[in-house]
Amino acid sequence: MRVLGILTVKDEASFLLEWLAHHRAAGFTDFLVFSNDCSDGTDAMLDRLAAMGWLTHVRNDAHPKGPQWAALKQAQQHPLVAGADWIMVLDVDEFVNIHVGDRTIPALLAAVPQASAITLTWRMFGNGGVVGLPDAPVTETFTRAADDPLEWPWRAVMFKTLFRNTGKPRLGVHRPRGDFSWVDSAGRPLAGGPQRIFSALGAANYTLAQLNHYALGSIEGYLVKAARGRANRDASAFDLGYWIERNLNHAEDRSILSMPQAAVRSGLLARLLADPVLVDLHRTGQAWRKARFLSLMQDDAWRGLFGRLLMATPSRALTAAQARLIWTHALPRNTS
Repeated sequence: MRVLGILTVKDEASFLLEWLAHHRAAGFTDFLVFSNDCSDGTDAMLDRLAAMGWLTHVRNDAHPKGPQWAALKQAQQHPLVAGADWIMVLDVDEFVNIHVGDRTIPALLAAVPQASAITLTWRMFGNGGVVGLPDAPVTETFTRAADDPLEWPWRAVMFKTLFRNTGKPRLGVHRPRGDFSWVDSAGRPLAGGPQRIFSALGAANYTLAQLNHYALGSIEGYLVKAARGRANRDASAFDLGYWIERNLNHAEDRSILSMPQAAVRSGLLARLLADPVLVDLHRTGQAWRKARFLSLMQDDAWRGLFGRLLMATPSRALTAAQARLIWTHALPRNTS
């Protein structure tokens, strides 16, 4: 069985090796990775990994409508997509975390054999008070996460989709287009497919699996991320509001570290870092991030955001009643 992960990256040399080691251990067999406009050596790292047989690297520097959409358009015609049995579009700050069987992709598929598309709901991991740029695995550094169930915000329970290659599915960032038998990551059938790109608020969503989402990282790292911009949007989206909606530290969740494949993942990462070319590129990427943060601190606007982040407290969980004060205004009004 071929399980393909599709990834789009820019300036992620500090995190790429951990992400690859984790997902190889979790059951992904192939990776199709698109890079665009890299300044930290991520593209060179991907070239080295491709030469070592770890992935297929496609440069994706021309993207007038956004690099991620351009990458998916190219991926649609790629032989790796045609040859895959199952496909998932991911970001480098998203880690698949399966809770059933031996906690691999095959175990998840065995748990819901009727499904041809499975939505994996984000579990948002907060900043946890980390300020600097630690050269340590993300999954070990950030272990405080959102509650389950979570009443608000809806952006914290968005999902990505693991789906069977039924022939010619139309790739999407969160979900494919096509005819599928849908199940969510709690095992609930989704008749007719999901109507939105987020899972149920106020309901348990992680019975079978979750998608650990490390959207913030450290405070210094968040500023570097903000300056880079989002995959299909500019940098203005990364403000204090973005931080507040995602800095959810309600519960400790170390489940990803207790996966039976943890030793395999650690071994794979050690092998990658034993390669002299990769370890040098990893260190270069880490040094680039620190230098980039220091350069941002020469600007008053970035210093101001840094200060506000240092002052901000972890975001508190809303009760069901408080959340209702928000979402009831999105319901259609009866004008009769």
